[in-house]
Parts: sequence; C-alpha cells; structure tokens
Amino acid sequence: MPAMQLRVGAFSAALAVLAATSSGALAQKKYDTGATDTEIKIGNIMPYSGPASAYGTIGRTEAAYFKKINAAGGINGRKINFISYDDAYSPPKAVEQARKLVESDEVLFIFNALGTPSNSAIHKYMNAKKVPQLFVATGATKWNDPKEFPWTMGWQPNYQSETQIYAKYLLKNKPDAKIAVLYQNDDYGKDYLKGLKDGLGAKAASMIVAEESFETTEPTIDSHIVKLKSSGADVFVDIATPKFAAQAIKKVAEIEWKPLHFLNNVSASVGSVIKPAGFQNAQDIISAAYLKDASDPQWDNDPGMKEFYAFLAKDFPEGDKLDQSTVVGYGVSQTLVQVLKQCGDNLTRENIMKQAANLQDFRTEVMLPGIKINTGPDDFAPISQLQLMRFKGERWNLFGDVISADVGG
Repeated sequence: MPAMQLRVGAFSAALAVLAATSSGALAQKKYDTGATDTEIKIGNIMPYSGPASAYGTIGRTEAAYFKKINAAGGINGRKINFISYDDAYSPPKAVEQARKLVESDEVLFIFNALGTPSNSAIHKYMNAKKVPQLFVATGATKWNDPKEFPWTMGWQPNYQSETQIYAKYLLKNKPDAKIAVLYQNDDYGKDYLKGLKDGLGAKAASMIVAEESFETTEPTIDSHIVKLKSSGADVFVDIATPKFAAQAIKKVAEIEWKPLHFLNNVSASVGSVIKPAGFQNAQDIISAAYLKDASDPQWDNDPGMKEFYAFLAKDFPEGDKLDQSTVVGYGVSQTLVQVLKQCGDNLTRENIMKQAANLQDFRTEVMLPGIKINTGPDDFAPISQLQLMRFKGERWNLFGDVISADVGG
C-alpha cells in the first residue's frame, strides 16, 4: 500500500509540474487585438495624395520593407500585415482612417502616421483607446509627453531642436542677420517657428524682420516670397513641406534674392525637392540631417548603406535612392522591427509601448555616425541629434559636429 501511495504522490507531482509548465507557456504568449501566433496587424496613415503626397514614398518603402521581413520568416515567426491608408494630408480624413484601422481592421497599433495636423487630429482618440500611436512621422515637440499622452511617441528629431540649432549658428556666424521666415500655418510650421524664436532668445524680436504664413490649400507661395524679399532680409528660414519648399527655392532664384537660405530637414530631399527646384537654384542652402544621404559618395562603401542599396535593388526597385523619404521609411521600419523583436511573445499594446521606451543606443545603419536612438519611460524622443549640412553641386555636404539638442515636450 505505501508503494501505491508513493506512485499516486509522484503522479500528482508530475501533474503539478505539467500544469506549471503549461501555464508558464501560456503566460509567455500574451496578445491584444491585432496579434496572433502567426500575424502582427499594423496600421498606417500616409498622404498618398494631396499637398504632401511627396511623403507617400515613406509608406511605400515601409510596405516593401515589411514584405522583405515576411519573406525571411517574419518576426519571432509572425508575419506583418501592414494596412496603409491615404488621408491626403487632411486631418478629418486622418480621423476617419484611424477609426477604421482601430475599430474595423482591429490593428494592434498605428505606426508612423504622417503629418503634424493629421496626428494632432487623432492624438486624443488614440490615447483614449489606449492604442499605440507609434513613431509618428512628424517632429512636433508635443509627441514627447509620456505623462499626458503615454500611447504616443515620435521618432525623428523634433522641429524645435532643429531651428534652435539654426538660431545658434546665426548668433555665432551672423549676429546682425535680418531674418525672413516662411512657415506653414499649422502646428508643424508654428513648432519650427517657436524653436527659432526660443533659440534666438532676446534677439528674436530685432533679428526677425518678416514672417509670412501660408495655407497648404494655396496653389503657389510665390507672392509670399516676393513679400519676404521686400523686407530687406538677408537670411531666409524656409519652413515648408516638399511641394512648397521646391516652389520657394525656385522663386528665390527667379527674383534674384540672395539670402542665406535655411531649409527645414523634412524638405531636404535631393530627389523630391532639390532636383525639381533645380540644382543651380539650391547652392549653399543650409539644412540639418540625422540620416545618411544616398547621393553622397562618401557612403558608397558603407556597410549599412550597401544593405540599403541591396534592399532597393531586390525589394523596392521603384524606390528612388535620392529621395530622403525612402531612407526615412527604411530607418523607421528597422526601428519598429527592433521593438517587435524585444516584445517576444508578449504582443500587448502595453508591452509595445514599454519596449519602444526601452531602446538603448540602437542604431539603424542609415543614421549618421555618432547618432543613436535612446528612449526611456520619461523620454519619448528617440532621436535628438543633428548635423548641419550645406548644398554644393548636386549633393549635401555635412559640416561641423553632431549637435545634441534637448528640447522637452
């Protein structure tokens, strides 16, 4: 009899171990809506049409990159189902598409939706729903506010950092500058303008001699450029999306205005802005970069850029290597893949945000040397470094050091 009791005891113990390991296995796999054993459903909103359609390249690059990831087996055995909709850079349309992605398509999160106005329109909705609004494709400073908006995170350097860097440059190299500013009349344009004024400090009032805002519904900004020239300014700060930035570069040349021209990074693409505006019209423009420029021969033998060129050749042959949006789409997709790898089998929305806020010295190799991605529970600004560059010939030339700008949310 004692032997029998022993066997029963051993059997019970074995059952207990089995139950523990089963629950352990179940505990390891955690899913929210949009994730399964085989799939991760990701939403995206892009301006494939409308005034900012040049940025549509970002969404197309992302789709091609995730297709490449899926062909190689996916992430932790799961394929990415990337659902991307057009909002034509219209905030009401962005709201409609976000609701569709969250409530109808039931995505796990929305990734890299583009535009400050569009993301602003869905900001409260995404946080109320507790659905990650991850790595938004806009540099507005407000995306770094983990306390008030824990479900929203930026990716690129913020706009205020960038114009503060231009302000520092002017104070040092051209302290008597007379500055004319062109800016898009929305949160994006105003954020850049605030950074410039903050950077100039007490001298902003005397140095900025003219400000002209424009609406994205205007067919041309030519009249604004003529007005800015008449202010007698010798520095032009150009805060515009690609279509209008190209128009500005052309018009400045046409009316033979010769200011020191600063162009915001979001329109520094050689392929979609500089080339259409004419290389001859863009000489000596200053901008800032955090990504390598595929038109720069110094990266021809760079291992990271070789991988990027191989991706274009094999997976995205219609992609233009000269279009900076292609490099952006590639770099931000690689960052997301890192986050999803870190998530392992815990694909809850909460863990997506937790891992996105736990990136330590991560680099996608299309970033400039010395620039790294770092995030934390109180730091939702992944990239906060930039380097100045000047346009010469048919490409940008980097100059100076990598500058760290730390502007809080």
